[in-house]
Amino acid sequence: MIPLGSEVQVWLASGHTDMRRGFDGLALQVQEVLKRDPHGGHLFVFRGRSGRLLKMLWHDGQGLCLFSKRLERGRFVWPRAAGGPVTITAGQLGYLLEGIDWRLPQRTWRPQAAG
Repeated sequence: MIPLGSEVQVWLASGHTDMRRGFDGLALQVQEVLKRDPHGGHLFVFRGRSGRLLKMLWHDGQGLCLFSKRLERGRFVWPRAAGGPVTITAGQLGYLLEGIDWRLPQRTWRPQAAG
């Protein structure tokens, strides 16, 4: 997992992104569309049109890192395109990467007694 400090913000680029983009294309999108500094140490997350593929761009202080994840089943929950960029917590990012609805995670059922 990416070591996220308390000062690191996680930004979701609302809508869908062309997943053919690499380091430079995504960094340019961060700079021009999201109006953020791609080299500032924050994590930027992009989703493809199908909803099954994510790419994350992060500058670790030495250079840009590009991570990707593809779900075999289901889709990543994503904000609407008209909403603009959305910031989430590191905990919500964990839910997102597991394919869980990060906006309203549901508690799993727990038994009340052992027997």
